[in-house]
Amino acid sequence: MSGSGDLLVRGVGELVTNASDAPGDLATLDDAAVAIEGGIVAWVGPEVELPSRYRDLPVLDVAGRAVVPGFVDAHTHAVFAGDRADEFARRLRGERYEDLLAAGGGILSTVAATREAGEDELATQAAARVERMVRSGTTTIEIKSGYGLDVETERRMLRVAHRLGDELPVEVVATFLGAHVVPAEYRDRRDAYVDLVCGPMMDACAPLAEFCDVFCDEAAFTVDEARRILEAGIAHGLRPRLHADQLARVGAARLAAEVGAMSADHLDHATGEDLAVLREAGTVAVLLPGVSLSMRTPFPDARRIWDAGVTVALATDCNPGTAWMERMSFMAALAAVEMGLTPEEALWSATRGGALALGRLDRGRLAAGDRGDLVVLDAPSYLHVPYRPDTDLAVEVVAAGRIVDR
Repeated sequence: MSGSGDLLVRGVGELVTNASDAPGDLATLDDAAVAIEGGIVAWVGPEVELPSRYRDLPVLDVAGRAVVPGFVDAHTHAVFAGDRADEFARRLRGERYEDLLAAGGGILSTVAATREAGEDELATQAAARVERMVRSGTTTIEIKSGYGLDVETERRMLRVAHRLGDELPVEVVATFLGAHVVPAEYRDRRDAYVDLVCGPMMDACAPLAEFCDVFCDEAAFTVDEARRILEAGIAHGLRPRLHADQLARVGAARLAAEVGAMSADHLDHATGEDLAVLREAGTVAVLLPGVSLSMRTPFPDARRIWDAGVTVALATDCNPGTAWMERMSFMAALAAVEMGLTPEEALWSATRGGALALGRLDRGRLAAGDRGDLVVLDAPSYLHVPYRPDTDLAVEVVAAGRIVDR
Protein backbone atom coordinates (compact mmCIF):
# COMPACT_ATOMS: atom_id res chain seq x y z
CA MET A 1 0.00 0.00 0.00
CA SER A 2 1.04 3.58 -0.51
CA GLY A 3 0.37 6.57 1.70
CA SER A 4 0.37 7.39 5.39
CA GLY A 5 -3.31 6.92 6.18
CA ASP A 6 -3.97 10.59 5.36
CA LEU A 7 -5.88 11.10 2.11
CA LEU A 8 -8.30 13.48 0.45
CA VAL A 9 -10.56 11.71 -2.05
CA ARG A 10 -11.97 14.39 -4.29
CA GLY A 11 -13.77 14.68 -7.61
CA VAL A 12 -16.34 12.06 -6.53
CA GLY A 13 -19.28 12.13 -8.93
CA GLU A 14 -21.52 9.95 -6.75
CA LEU A 15 -20.62 8.95 -3.18
CA VAL A 16 -22.40 6.13 -1.35
CA THR A 17 -22.06 6.79 2.38
CA ASN A 18 -24.64 4.47 4.08
CA ALA A 19 -24.50 7.20 6.72
CA SER A 20 -28.16 7.11 7.73
CA ASP A 21 -27.76 3.49 8.92
CA ALA A 22 -31.27 2.75 7.66
CA PRO A 23 -31.14 -0.60 5.83
CA GLY A 24 -31.09 -0.01 2.08
CA ASP A 25 -30.60 3.77 2.36
CA LEU A 26 -27.30 4.50 0.61
CA ALA A 27 -27.42 8.19 1.61
CA THR A 28 -25.65 9.22 -1.59
CA LEU A 29 -23.97 12.57 -2.19
CA ASP A 30 -23.13 14.13 -5.56
CA ASP A 31 -19.91 16.06 -6.33
CA ALA A 32 -18.47 14.95 -3.00
CA ALA A 33 -15.18 14.53 -1.17
CA VAL A 34 -13.90 12.36 1.70
CA ALA A 35 -11.10 13.46 4.02
CA ILE A 36 -9.22 10.72 5.89
CA GLU A 37 -6.70 11.34 8.65
CA GLY A 38 -4.72 8.58 10.35
CA GLY A 39 -6.81 5.98 8.55
CA ILE A 40 -10.09 7.35 9.94
CA VAL A 41 -12.72 9.35 8.06
CA ALA A 42 -12.51 12.95 9.30
CA TRP A 43 -15.03 14.63 7.02
CA VAL A 44 -17.54 13.74 4.29
CA GLY A 45 -19.63 16.14 2.24
CA PRO A 46 -20.05 18.17 -0.94
CA GLU A 47 -16.63 19.15 -2.22
CA VAL A 48 -17.59 22.83 -2.38
CA GLU A 49 -17.97 22.70 1.42
CA LEU A 50 -14.59 21.05 2.08
CA PRO A 51 -12.99 22.71 5.11
CA SER A 52 -9.67 24.38 4.32
CA ARG A 53 -7.78 22.32 6.91
CA TYR A 54 -8.14 19.21 4.73
CA ARG A 55 -6.95 20.78 1.49
CA ASP A 56 -3.28 19.98 2.15
CA LEU A 57 -3.86 16.23 2.50
CA PRO A 58 -2.44 13.92 -0.20
CA VAL A 59 -5.02 13.85 -2.99
CA LEU A 60 -6.71 11.04 -4.89
CA ASP A 61 -8.76 12.70 -7.64
CA VAL A 62 -11.27 10.16 -8.96
CA ALA A 63 -12.39 12.33 -11.90
CA GLY A 64 -16.16 12.03 -11.49
CA ARG A 65 -16.29 8.31 -10.76
CA ALA A 66 -18.56 6.72 -8.16
CA VAL A 67 -17.19 5.76 -4.74
CA VAL A 68 -18.67 3.20 -2.35
CA PRO A 69 -17.62 1.97 1.10
CA GLY A 70 -15.21 -0.94 1.20
CA PHE A 71 -16.95 -4.31 0.84
CA VAL A 72 -17.21 -6.45 3.98
CA ASP A 73 -17.13 -10.19 3.27
CA ALA A 74 -18.71 -11.73 6.36
CA HIS A 75 -18.37 -15.45 5.53
CA THR A 76 -15.39 -17.13 3.87
CA HIS A 77 -13.30 -20.28 4.07
CA ALA A 78 -10.39 -18.66 2.27
CA VAL A 79 -7.63 -20.75 3.92
CA PHE A 80 -7.47 -24.22 2.37
CA ALA A 81 -5.32 -26.48 0.22
CA GLY A 82 -6.18 -28.24 -3.03
CA ASP A 83 -9.31 -27.91 -5.12
CA ARG A 84 -12.47 -29.84 -5.90
CA ALA A 85 -12.92 -29.17 -9.60
CA ASP A 86 -13.65 -32.85 -10.25
CA GLU A 87 -16.38 -32.82 -7.60
CA PHE A 88 -17.85 -29.69 -9.17
CA ALA A 89 -18.04 -31.48 -12.52
CA ARG A 90 -19.65 -34.52 -10.90
CA ARG A 91 -22.33 -32.31 -9.36
CA LEU A 92 -22.99 -30.79 -12.78
CA ARG A 93 -23.50 -34.32 -14.06
CA GLY A 94 -26.17 -34.92 -11.44
CA GLU A 95 -24.53 -36.29 -8.28
CA ARG A 96 -25.82 -34.87 -4.98
CA TYR A 97 -23.50 -32.98 -2.65
CA GLU A 98 -24.79 -34.97 0.34
CA ASP A 99 -23.87 -38.25 -1.40
CA LEU A 100 -20.39 -37.00 -2.24
CA LEU A 101 -19.86 -35.98 1.38
CA ALA A 102 -21.10 -39.33 2.69
CA ALA A 103 -18.61 -41.08 0.38
CA GLY A 104 -15.69 -39.11 1.82
CA GLY A 105 -15.70 -36.26 -0.68
CA GLY A 106 -16.84 -32.72 -0.19
CA ILE A 107 -15.41 -31.03 2.88
CA LEU A 108 -13.56 -34.21 3.87
CA SER A 109 -11.44 -34.19 0.71
CA THR A 110 -10.35 -30.63 1.46
CA VAL A 111 -9.58 -31.68 5.03
CA ALA A 112 -7.17 -34.32 3.73
CA ALA A 113 -5.34 -31.80 1.52
CA THR A 114 -5.24 -29.12 4.19
CA ARG A 115 -3.85 -31.46 6.84
CA GLU A 116 -0.97 -32.29 4.51
CA ALA A 117 -0.10 -28.65 3.77
CA GLY A 118 2.42 -26.75 5.88
CA GLU A 119 1.71 -23.30 7.27
CA ASP A 120 3.77 -21.47 4.66
CA GLU A 121 2.09 -23.38 1.83
CA LEU A 122 -1.35 -22.59 3.20
CA ALA A 123 -0.40 -18.94 3.65
CA THR A 124 0.93 -18.62 0.12
CA GLN A 125 -2.16 -20.14 -1.47
CA ALA A 126 -4.57 -18.15 0.69
CA ALA A 127 -2.68 -14.89 0.16
CA ALA A 128 -3.19 -15.12 -3.60
CA ARG A 129 -6.95 -15.49 -3.08
CA VAL A 130 -7.22 -12.73 -0.51
CA GLU A 131 -5.11 -10.35 -2.60
CA ARG A 132 -7.58 -10.76 -5.46
CA MET A 133 -10.45 -10.12 -3.06
CA VAL A 134 -8.81 -6.93 -1.80
CA ARG A 135 -8.07 -5.66 -5.30
CA SER A 136 -11.77 -6.07 -6.15
CA GLY A 137 -12.76 -3.94 -3.16
CA THR A 138 -13.00 -6.14 -0.06
CA THR A 139 -11.41 -4.34 2.88
CA THR A 140 -12.67 -6.51 5.78
CA ILE A 141 -12.95 -10.29 5.52
CA GLU A 142 -14.00 -13.06 7.87
CA ILE A 143 -11.98 -16.29 7.55
CA LYS A 144 -12.97 -19.58 9.19
CA SER A 145 -10.97 -22.61 10.13
CA GLY A 146 -12.75 -25.92 9.60
CA TYR A 147 -10.62 -27.84 7.13
CA GLY A 148 -8.38 -29.32 9.80
CA LEU A 149 -10.80 -31.06 12.18
CA ASP A 150 -7.86 -31.84 14.44
CA VAL A 151 -6.20 -29.59 17.00
CA GLU A 152 -2.95 -29.00 15.11
CA THR A 153 -4.45 -28.14 11.71
CA GLU A 154 -7.24 -25.99 13.11
CA ARG A 155 -4.65 -23.89 14.96
CA ARG A 156 -2.51 -23.74 11.83
CA MET A 157 -5.41 -22.38 9.77
CA LEU A 158 -6.14 -19.69 12.34
CA ARG A 159 -2.46 -18.72 12.49
CA VAL A 160 -2.53 -18.32 8.72
CA ALA A 161 -5.62 -16.14 8.94
CA HIS A 162 -3.79 -13.83 11.33
CA ARG A 163 -0.75 -13.76 9.03
CA LEU A 164 -2.94 -12.64 6.16
CA GLY A 165 -4.28 -9.77 8.23
CA ASP A 166 -0.78 -8.76 9.25
CA GLU A 167 0.73 -8.96 5.77
CA LEU A 168 -2.09 -7.77 3.49
CA PRO A 169 -4.09 -4.51 3.38
CA VAL A 170 -7.25 -6.04 4.81
CA GLU A 171 -8.62 -6.65 8.28
CA VAL A 172 -9.13 -10.37 8.89
CA VAL A 173 -11.73 -11.53 11.40
CA ALA A 174 -10.95 -15.09 12.51
CA THR A 175 -13.64 -17.69 13.25
CA PHE A 176 -13.12 -21.12 14.82
CA LEU A 177 -15.11 -23.75 12.88
CA GLY A 178 -13.84 -27.02 14.32
CA ALA A 179 -17.44 -28.23 14.00
CA HIS A 180 -17.59 -28.16 10.20
CA VAL A 181 -18.30 -31.86 9.75
CA VAL A 182 -17.39 -34.97 11.72
CA PRO A 183 -14.03 -36.25 10.36
CA ALA A 184 -13.79 -39.75 8.97
CA GLU A 185 -11.84 -41.14 11.92
CA TYR A 186 -14.69 -40.14 14.27
CA ARG A 187 -17.58 -41.24 12.07
CA ASP A 188 -18.68 -43.91 14.56
CA ARG A 189 -17.70 -41.79 17.58
CA ARG A 190 -19.58 -38.51 17.14
CA ASP A 191 -19.76 -37.81 20.85
CA ALA A 192 -16.00 -38.17 21.16
CA TYR A 193 -15.47 -35.63 18.39
CA VAL A 194 -17.84 -33.14 20.01
CA ASP A 195 -15.88 -33.67 23.24
CA LEU A 196 -12.68 -32.87 21.35
CA VAL A 197 -14.11 -29.70 19.83
CA CYS A 198 -15.48 -28.47 23.15
CA GLY A 199 -12.34 -29.40 25.06
CA PRO A 200 -8.75 -29.56 23.77
CA MET A 201 -9.52 -28.06 20.34
CA MET A 202 -11.45 -25.14 21.82
CA ASP A 203 -8.71 -24.55 24.39
CA ALA A 204 -6.08 -24.42 21.64
CA CYS A 205 -8.04 -22.37 19.10
CA ALA A 206 -10.08 -19.88 21.10
CA PRO A 207 -7.11 -17.55 21.74
CA LEU A 208 -6.72 -17.18 17.94
CA ALA A 209 -10.38 -16.52 17.12
CA GLU A 210 -13.14 -13.99 17.74
CA PHE A 211 -16.12 -16.15 16.76
CA CYS A 212 -17.18 -19.78 17.11
CA ASP A 213 -19.23 -21.29 14.28
CA VAL A 214 -20.94 -24.65 13.72
CA PHE A 215 -22.36 -26.21 10.56
CA CYS A 216 -25.78 -27.21 11.91
CA ASP A 217 -27.57 -29.10 9.16
CA GLU A 218 -28.20 -32.48 7.59
CA ALA A 219 -24.98 -34.49 7.29
CA ALA A 220 -23.27 -32.11 9.73
CA PHE A 221 -24.10 -31.36 13.40
CA THR A 222 -27.42 -31.64 15.20
CA VAL A 223 -29.04 -28.78 17.07
CA ASP A 224 -28.10 -30.32 20.42
CA GLU A 225 -24.49 -30.84 19.35
CA ALA A 226 -24.28 -27.32 17.97
CA ARG A 227 -25.75 -25.82 21.14
CA ARG A 228 -23.14 -27.57 23.25
CA ILE A 229 -20.28 -26.40 21.04
CA LEU A 230 -21.49 -22.81 20.86
CA GLU A 231 -21.96 -22.68 24.63
CA ALA A 232 -18.39 -23.94 25.05
CA GLY A 233 -17.25 -21.19 22.69
CA ILE A 234 -19.14 -18.57 24.68
CA ALA A 235 -17.44 -19.84 27.86
CA HIS A 236 -14.09 -19.27 26.08
CA GLY A 237 -15.04 -15.71 25.14
CA LEU A 238 -16.03 -16.44 21.53
CA ARG A 239 -19.14 -14.89 20.00
CA PRO A 240 -21.45 -17.41 18.28
CA ARG A 241 -22.27 -17.65 14.59
CA LEU A 242 -24.02 -20.50 12.80
CA HIS A 243 -24.25 -22.20 9.41
CA ALA A 244 -28.02 -22.57 9.57
CA ASP A 245 -30.61 -24.58 7.63
CA GLN A 246 -28.79 -24.64 4.29
CA LEU A 247 -29.60 -28.18 3.18
CA ALA A 248 -32.76 -28.69 5.24
CA ARG A 249 -34.70 -27.04 8.05
CA VAL A 250 -33.30 -28.63 11.20
CA GLY A 251 -33.96 -25.83 13.70
CA ALA A 252 -30.60 -24.11 13.32
CA ALA A 253 -32.05 -20.64 12.76
CA ARG A 254 -33.95 -20.88 16.03
CA LEU A 255 -30.80 -22.05 17.79
CA ALA A 256 -28.93 -19.04 16.42
CA ALA A 257 -31.53 -16.77 18.01
CA GLU A 258 -31.52 -18.76 21.24
CA VAL A 259 -27.76 -18.38 21.81
CA GLY A 260 -27.65 -14.76 20.63
CA ALA A 261 -25.61 -15.49 17.53
CA MET A 262 -24.22 -12.53 15.62
CA SER A 263 -25.32 -14.16 12.39
CA ALA A 264 -27.21 -17.09 10.93
CA ASP A 265 -25.72 -17.92 7.54
CA HIS A 266 -27.33 -19.57 4.48
CA LEU A 267 -30.98 -19.89 5.72
CA ASP A 268 -32.10 -21.48 2.46
CA HIS A 269 -34.85 -23.41 4.29
CA ALA A 270 -35.79 -20.93 7.03
CA THR A 271 -39.52 -20.37 7.54
CA GLY A 272 -41.38 -17.17 8.29
CA GLU A 273 -41.52 -18.20 11.96
CA ASP A 274 -37.75 -18.67 11.97
CA LEU A 275 -37.25 -15.21 10.50
CA ALA A 276 -39.46 -13.64 13.15
CA VAL A 277 -37.31 -15.19 15.86
CA LEU A 278 -34.12 -13.97 14.19
CA ARG A 279 -35.53 -10.47 13.90
CA GLU A 280 -36.39 -10.38 17.60
CA ALA A 281 -32.92 -11.63 18.53
CA GLY A 282 -31.18 -9.07 16.30
CA THR A 283 -29.31 -11.84 14.47
CA VAL A 284 -28.03 -10.89 11.01
CA ALA A 285 -28.92 -13.13 8.05
CA VAL A 286 -25.79 -13.71 5.95
CA LEU A 287 -26.86 -14.86 2.49
CA LEU A 288 -24.48 -16.64 0.13
CA PRO A 289 -25.68 -16.40 -3.47
CA GLY A 290 -22.50 -17.90 -4.91
CA VAL A 291 -23.32 -21.24 -3.28
CA SER A 292 -26.71 -21.41 -4.98
CA LEU A 293 -25.13 -20.54 -8.31
CA SER A 294 -22.41 -23.15 -7.98
CA MET A 295 -24.66 -25.90 -6.60
CA ARG A 296 -27.56 -25.08 -8.95
CA THR A 297 -30.00 -24.87 -6.06
CA PRO A 298 -32.74 -22.27 -5.58
CA PHE A 299 -31.45 -18.93 -4.35
CA PRO A 300 -32.49 -17.88 -0.84
CA ASP A 301 -35.51 -15.58 -0.95
CA ALA A 302 -33.72 -12.42 0.12
CA ARG A 303 -36.84 -10.36 -0.52
CA ARG A 304 -38.79 -12.40 2.02
CA ILE A 305 -35.99 -12.19 4.59
CA TRP A 306 -35.59 -8.44 4.11
CA ASP A 307 -39.32 -7.81 4.34
CA ALA A 308 -39.44 -9.87 7.54
CA GLY A 309 -37.30 -7.17 9.14
CA VAL A 310 -34.12 -9.25 9.48
CA THR A 311 -30.86 -7.41 8.78
CA VAL A 312 -29.35 -8.87 5.60
CA ALA A 313 -25.68 -9.28 4.73
CA LEU A 314 -24.09 -10.82 1.67
CA ALA A 315 -20.86 -12.82 1.51
CA THR A 316 -18.89 -14.91 -0.96
CA ASP A 317 -18.50 -18.12 1.10
CA CYS A 318 -15.21 -18.44 -0.81
CA ASN A 319 -14.31 -22.14 -0.51
CA PRO A 320 -12.93 -24.88 -2.78
CA GLY A 321 -16.10 -26.92 -3.11
CA THR A 322 -19.39 -25.08 -3.25
CA ALA A 323 -18.45 -21.48 -4.07
CA TRP A 324 -14.93 -20.65 -5.18
CA MET A 325 -15.88 -17.03 -5.71
CA GLU A 326 -13.97 -14.00 -4.52
CA ARG A 327 -15.66 -10.79 -5.65
CA MET A 328 -18.27 -9.14 -3.42
CA SER A 329 -19.59 -6.96 -6.23
CA PHE A 330 -20.66 -10.15 -8.01
CA MET A 331 -22.54 -11.26 -4.87
CA ALA A 332 -24.37 -7.92 -4.86
CA ALA A 333 -25.23 -8.39 -8.53
CA LEU A 334 -26.59 -11.90 -7.91
CA ALA A 335 -28.67 -10.65 -4.98
CA ALA A 336 -30.23 -7.98 -7.16
CA VAL A 337 -30.77 -10.12 -10.25
CA GLU A 338 -31.71 -13.46 -8.66
CA MET A 339 -32.76 -12.89 -5.04
CA GLY A 340 -35.23 -10.05 -5.14
CA LEU A 341 -33.23 -7.23 -3.59
CA THR A 342 -33.10 -3.79 -5.15
CA PRO A 343 -29.69 -2.51 -6.29
CA GLU A 344 -29.61 -0.29 -3.21
CA GLU A 345 -30.45 -3.11 -0.81
CA ALA A 346 -27.90 -5.42 -2.40
CA LEU A 347 -25.06 -2.91 -2.19
CA TRP A 348 -25.99 -2.00 1.39
CA SER A 349 -25.98 -5.70 2.34
CA ALA A 350 -22.54 -6.21 0.76
CA THR A 351 -21.10 -3.28 2.73
CA ARG A 352 -22.93 -2.16 5.86
CA GLY A 353 -24.82 -5.43 6.31
CA GLY A 354 -21.57 -7.40 6.32
CA ALA A 355 -20.07 -5.00 8.85
CA LEU A 356 -23.01 -5.51 11.20
CA ALA A 357 -22.70 -9.30 10.84
CA LEU A 358 -19.13 -9.01 12.13
CA GLY A 359 -19.82 -6.41 14.80
CA ARG A 360 -17.64 -3.88 12.97
CA LEU A 361 -19.71 -0.74 13.44
CA ASP A 362 -17.05 1.47 11.82
CA ARG A 363 -17.08 -0.42 8.50
CA GLY A 364 -19.27 -0.54 5.42
CA ARG A 365 -20.05 3.14 5.90
CA LEU A 366 -18.37 6.48 5.19
CA ALA A 367 -19.07 8.88 8.05
CA ALA A 368 -16.81 10.77 10.41
CA GLY A 369 -15.15 8.30 12.79
CA ASP A 370 -15.38 5.30 10.46
CA ARG A 371 -12.34 3.49 9.11
CA GLY A 372 -11.26 5.03 5.82
CA ASP A 373 -12.13 2.08 3.56
CA LEU A 374 -13.57 2.79 0.13
CA VAL A 375 -13.70 1.61 -3.46
CA VAL A 376 -13.47 3.81 -6.54
CA LEU A 377 -15.63 2.32 -9.30
CA ASP A 378 -14.74 2.71 -12.94
CA ALA A 379 -18.33 3.86 -13.46
CA PRO A 380 -20.45 6.95 -12.85
CA SER A 381 -22.88 5.23 -10.46
CA TYR A 382 -23.20 2.32 -8.04
CA LEU A 383 -25.96 1.04 -10.33
CA HIS A 384 -23.23 -0.38 -12.55
CA VAL A 385 -22.46 -3.01 -9.90
CA PRO A 386 -25.52 -5.14 -10.75
CA TYR A 387 -25.69 -3.76 -14.28
CA ARG A 388 -22.22 -5.12 -15.21
CA PRO A 389 -21.89 -8.24 -13.06
CA ASP A 390 -18.93 -9.81 -14.87
CA THR A 391 -16.74 -6.70 -14.65
CA ASP A 392 -14.35 -5.91 -11.80
CA LEU A 393 -15.20 -2.23 -11.50
CA ALA A 394 -12.73 -1.44 -8.71
CA VAL A 395 -10.23 0.96 -10.24
CA GLU A 396 -8.81 2.06 -6.86
CA VAL A 397 -9.17 0.58 -3.39
CA VAL A 398 -8.40 2.53 -0.22
CA ALA A 399 -7.91 0.66 3.07
CA ALA A 400 -7.56 2.70 6.26
CA GLY A 401 -6.70 5.76 4.17
CA ARG A 402 -3.97 4.07 2.18
CA ILE A 403 -4.20 3.29 -1.54
CA VAL A 404 -3.90 -0.43 -2.23
CA ASP A 405 -1.24 -1.21 -4.83
CA ARG A 406 -2.87 -2.87 -7.83
